[in-house]
Amino acid sequence: MDATLASALHDHAIGDALEEAIHSGPFSNRSVVGVMGGHAAQRGSADYSQAAQLGRLLARDGHVVATGGGPGAMEAANLGAYLSQADDGGLQAALAGLGAVPGFRPSVSAWARAAAAVVERYPDGTPSLGIPTWFYGHEPPNYFATHIAKYFANAIREAILLELCQGGIVFLPGAAGTVQEIFQDACENYYGAREKITPMVLVGRHHWEHQYPAWPMLRSLAAGRPMADRIFLVDTVDEAAEVLQG
Repeated sequence: MDATLASALHDHAIGDALEEAIHSGPFSNRSVVGVMGGHAAQRGSADYSQAAQLGRLLARDGHVVATGGGPGAMEAANLGAYLSQADDGGLQAALAGLGAVPGFRPSVSAWARAAAAVVERYPDGTPSLGIPTWFYGHEPPNYFATHIAKYFANAIREAILLELCQGGIVFLPGAAGTVQEIFQDACENYYGAREKITPMVLVGRHHWEHQYPAWPMLRSLAAGRPMADRIFLVDTVDEAAEVLQG
């Protein structure tokens, strides 16, 4: 009982701090855009680089980038946002350096030190948000989210993350967790009032039409409803960023 109560009080306090950051803190009066994607994207991979480019583009457009706060595509999006004001060479150098330690296994310390070296070189990066959970206890929060709201209750964390992203959500290629987030967001848009519907952008036609065919079902759900013109399927992160411009 003591542990359950402590966890609930912790998550309540995190929620209060997050609300303050969004409404009167560093993220106030700014559009929050979520980036969802697989935690399996390794540093040095094309998927990781593309997620970093997406975070960079969104932050340069003035959005707050919000992710699940973990490794993989989430880390990459926070990295791209963090280095959004650095020149192209800075981002490429960071990606190259991080590629020497592709993941947090076998050594989470080496993984963290590689990220810390980037932050030490660029100490004044653009703020972004990570909302991880202890539900995935084996996954460390990434180093590039300047503000971390870590929850014990994964269901609460998922709902809050989706709720905050009033500027829309980009869904990069992923598996079970990303598919869950797509349809959790779709459910809110399906039943929501027209003015509450937010854009959903799925990146990767082959992935979302064939490998994990979420797009056909999403399109069927949206047919004839106000959300129909707020769902998008694109091939590149550049196209995704263009959808959410303005």
